[in-house]
Amino acid sequence: MLPPAPERAPAAPAPRDRFIDVLRVFGMVLVVVQHWTMPVLSYAQGRLTTGNALAAVPYVTWISQVMPLVFFAGGAANAISFRSAARRGGTAREWTARRVRRLAWPVVPLAVVWLPLPHLLVALGVSAQPVETAARTVGQLLWFLAVYLLAVVATPHLLRVRTGVALPVLAGGAVLMDVVRFSGLEAAGYLNVAFVWLAVHQVGFRYAEGGLEWLTGRRAAGLAVAGFAMVAALVATGPYPASMIGMPGMISNMAPPSACLLALFAGQLGLAMLLRPALNTLAARPRAEAVLTALAPRMMTVYLWHMTALVAVAGVATVGFGLATPHAGSAAWWSAVPLWLAALALVLVALTALLGRFEDPAGAAAHRLVPAAVPLVGGALLTLTITGFAPGPVPVIASLALVAGLALVSRPAAAAPRRR
Repeated sequence: MLPPAPERAPAAPAPRDRFIDVLRVFGMVLVVVQHWTMPVLSYAQGRLTTGNALAAVPYVTWISQVMPLVFFAGGAANAISFRSAARRGGTAREWTARRVRRLAWPVVPLAVVWLPLPHLLVALGVSAQPVETAARTVGQLLWFLAVYLLAVVATPHLLRVRTGVALPVLAGGAVLMDVVRFSGLEAAGYLNVAFVWLAVHQVGFRYAEGGLEWLTGRRAAGLAVAGFAMVAALVATGPYPASMIGMPGMISNMAPPSACLLALFAGQLGLAMLLRPALNTLAARPRAEAVLTALAPRMMTVYLWHMTALVAVAGVATVGFGLATPHAGSAAWWSAVPLWLAALALVLVALTALLGRFEDPAGAAAHRLVPAAVPLVGGALLTLTITGFAPGPVPVIASLALVAGLALVSRPAAAAPRRR
């Protein structure tokens, strides 16, 4: 990630970077499509059976698992945003308060819907097992917000550290945790939640500084080849599975994240930087720019509610009409995929139109109590990741903690000072 020649002084970041917008939108859209095509569902005698269609084609996940690129784009966006706020005289706490509110506020309507929904569905006669499966699955998506909150809080501090220092420490920590994990102490692998994702996030800082401008043409292609070759070597010789997403009954590269994801990120970054000129040209076209302008501010809503769309469509098709997913990869499966994705997209568009406004938090940010708010919000997101919205007191308590944390970093709009 370091340039081959001595560094020059970093240029001031641009207020908007089309390439970063493309990565964020493309990354989230690909995550949604991957989640929608994964389920293999069947329903009989009140029980929902689930499988993963990508289990038969694990190498597809080397491209479809784009969370490393999403965290990279997030790191670049956070660096640009923080430095812009600092130039205007803002403090780290003020910036963090705004970011925490923007990140966690859209979860509130999700909790409002999903806390009572399982009880309502069971009362209407739906079997408890598929309802609980759906409620837990919807909550699992919140892992991304919990980890991204960690990245947001760390941003003002890690920006003070040179990437040439921070990146080797974080990447080395990821490798060390894998050694400990695969030596028998599985719990040590969860420290890679910080090491792996903050390492990728840190490279985003480098991009925001202009430190990756050298990564073009043959250099970018070389990084892509080297990264994917390293993934292949790790899969062939190490304990790492071929799939970059979790599969039932197998070691996971995602939960907890493994150092193999850093090699995957290197390959994906090289490929993305190789395509960067073409992507910037495409994004500058009026229609493409209009799509980015429309989607970029609503990506959190799309992410949070795409699994609810899946639950709605799958519930009607599988539980309601008894339809089972065709054998993954068969002609019947491929012929059903377009109709399946179209139905899901229609539901998601409706949900986004209805709930997209919640991405803009009400009131204004308050920064004095950020140290107290962050543990409440982070703990709530982590708890809901584990329990989902399954019936019980824990999801209710976690949701109340989330609201309390948001209240600590919020104030009514009337209390905000007027700008002239």
